[in-house]
Amino acid sequence: MAIHITGDEAADQVLTDDPFALLVGMMLDQQYPMEHAFRGPAKVLERFGTLDPARIAAADPEEFAALCATAPAIHRFPGSMAARLQELARLVCEEYDGDASLLWSGASDGRDLLKRVMALPGFGKQKAQIFVALLAKQLQVRPDGWESVVGDYALEGHRSVADVVDPDSLQKVRDFKKQKKAAAKAGT
Repeated sequence: MAIHITGDEAADQVLTDDPFALLVGMMLDQQYPMEHAFRGPAKVLERFGTLDPARIAAADPEEFAALCATAPAIHRFPGSMAARLQELARLVCEEYDGDASLLWSGASDGRDLLKRVMALPGFGKQKAQIFVALLAKQLQVRPDGWESVVGDYALEGHRSVADVVDPDSLQKVRDFKKQKKAAAKAGT
């Protein structure tokens, strides 16, 4: 299934074709508009020439950070995210032989998958739940028990990037997040 998150056909194709790109996009989805975060892997590919985790992990940190900060930057905090991206690449190399898809294809069940994702740099519980829901909803990666570990993100609707499949659904997710923030601010 093709990924349609960014509103940019070429960037979405990178996410569709490369499991590491999808993982990187999710990592970058923090304090930054989701469609821009998920465009980050395409920017790295264009500038660095590859998304190979081994090459990213081995890159000179200062040069890689400069590449990530080149306008348009991969994130509003390009330096810290470049370092986190290299850390993620190292972990994918060490734990999954450089193949990000082994992260989910090797999981014994939903709980194991959530645990694996939470062990990644930049992935707290909520982000890990959203990523597991994204894998399930958009890539049909559905290990036993995935619904219970992701909670409400398994439900139908427009709660997170896991539910973004076009510009209309992106707006619905934005609206849902605004409503949740407003409710939290109002104390309801």
